[in-house]
Amino acid sequence: MGGSVVAEIRAVNHRFCEVQARLPRYLATMEEEIKKSVQARCARGHIDVTVLVSGRTEGKKTASLDRELATQYYGVLRRLQREFRLSGAIDLALLAGFRDVVVVSEETETDRKLPGVVKRVVAGALSDLEAMRKREGAALAKEFKTRLTSIAAERAHIAARAPQVVEEAFERMKGRVAKLLDGPVPDQARLQQELAHFADRCDVTEELARLDSHLGQFGTLLAGREPVGRTMDFLLQELGREINTIGSKANDPVLAGHVIAVKGELEKLREQVQNIE
Repeated sequence: MGGSVVAEIRAVNHRFCEVQARLPRYLATMEEEIKKSVQARCARGHIDVTVLVSGRTEGKKTASLDRELATQYYGVLRRLQREFRLSGAIDLALLAGFRDVVVVSEETETDRKLPGVVKRVVAGALSDLEAMRKREGAALAKEFKTRLTSIAAERAHIAARAPQVVEEAFERMKGRVAKLLDGPVPDQARLQQELAHFADRCDVTEELARLDSHLGQFGTLLAGREPVGRTMDFLLQELGREINTIGSKANDPVLAGHVIAVKGELEKLREQVQNIE
């Protein structure tokens, strides 16, 4: 076979794996096979595969006449002439100008070796795509670890501040109640119980424990070799839920600063995780 075969593969972010293949018409039967070969090696992304064949000798072109269709066109035109009393000749140029009266077809003989060559070229392009993805993945993993370290540092500040927030909330409410009563408390035990219950609502110990668990799972995913993009996306949602709960329960300006910092890191991770297969 003369000429050359080139395969171009372009991949962009996508939640699922969608493959589109563009091939010469005479290779259309290979489209599904190529799509399956891509899906076997790529779990996510919108992937466009373009196969270009150049220098190939085209098949013989032949022209044929659709006599039945030409006869129908001629009959319709004759009826129009009689019905509307029109002048003019129904000549060859007029009939040949109608669609499908003269049909040009191409008889192609695909080289028996061409499908095999196309498969090998596409497989090579997929290997190049995988190599590029691995390089990008290594860079993303490094960035992810940096951001997870930042989140862990903010989490440590939150954990250190949280007990003080609970204690301050308890003392603050105790002072307010005493000011409102402005005298002896009728049921000191009940008052202490209610204040303790209020302070407990400010406690974020459980949220911090779940935050630790999610961060640990995220680190485990980074060390794995299987497709993890969707799982990471889910974990980021859970991390966001926990940090939002911490911010709403604590109601403390110092903790709010750390919560905002964590949200900023999570948003950056969420943008990048779309690039992870």
